[in-house]
Amino acid sequence: MRWRTGRRSENVEDRRGEGPQYGRGVRVGGMGGLGLIVVIVIALLTGIDPFTLLAGLGGGGSAVQPAPTQQINTPSSSRRAGADEPAQFAATILADTEDTWGPIFAGAGRRYQAPHLVLFDGATPSACGQGSAAMGPFYCPLDQKVYLDLAFFRELERRFAAPGDFAQAYVIAHEVGHHVQNQLGIADRVQSLRQRVGEREANALSVRMELQADCLAGVWAHNANKQRKLLEPGDVEEGLRAAAAIGDDTIQRRSQGRVVPESWTHGSSEQRVRWFRRGMESGNLNECDTFTSARL
Repeated sequence: MRWRTGRRSENVEDRRGEGPQYGRGVRVGGMGGLGLIVVIVIALLTGIDPFTLLAGLGGGGSAVQPAPTQQINTPSSSRRAGADEPAQFAATILADTEDTWGPIFAGAGRRYQAPHLVLFDGATPSACGQGSAAMGPFYCPLDQKVYLDLAFFRELERRFAAPGDFAQAYVIAHEVGHHVQNQLGIADRVQSLRQRVGEREANALSVRMELQADCLAGVWAHNANKQRKLLEPGDVEEGLRAAAAIGDDTIQRRSQGRVVPESWTHGSSEQRVRWFRRGMESGNLNECDTFTSARL
């Protein structure tokens, strides 16, 4: 990717070096750090996204299923965003999403309010409850922030066999896609529906939310490349490889040896690739209506 000459967003909050922040921030349903750990354990055993178990999130979960283990790293000192390359990269990609979604919203007569990106190590509080690296990158609609432990980029390469800077950009753009859903009121409507249906139907709604976020990530990539020539040869393949690597069926087959479609919350590898590709090829927000599409 040609990202090094791009501007860096000022909407970055760097919490790295602060260490684990258990017991701080807003609790969900009175749940503290111990309660969250129990939720994560249940999620790991069942394959269910932990944010599906934490009611009130509004449909902005992680782009991936939680990791099998949680590793907390505590650097010796804090660093400003932009002081190291991974942080520079994340801030640049965030800025590019701002430069893409702002005009798209303006063209529809709306104002885009950019999200903030929180960089953290291991664990950090959010308005949606305690965030953990084990959850993967996630978006919290209650504070309109994307949370990212930069160590996930290494995990994306090693655990998911999806290396490359565009694969990393896809992950950030997916979480920003959840913010776009929140800005458009989609997240609230879906969350309201999820609270009135059973678990299987709620999971199906989550799948449609996640696939739409994949498509929106593709819309960003299309427009960013059209306007700023961001992509280089091989980048598209990196993004599609990442989308395929984090499909529910692929992760379940790897982690538990069997696929349980009714427990999916993100969609299959084939579905994720299709919707990401659809957004990249069209560049059109209207092509990302996963909720009325007969075929996912």
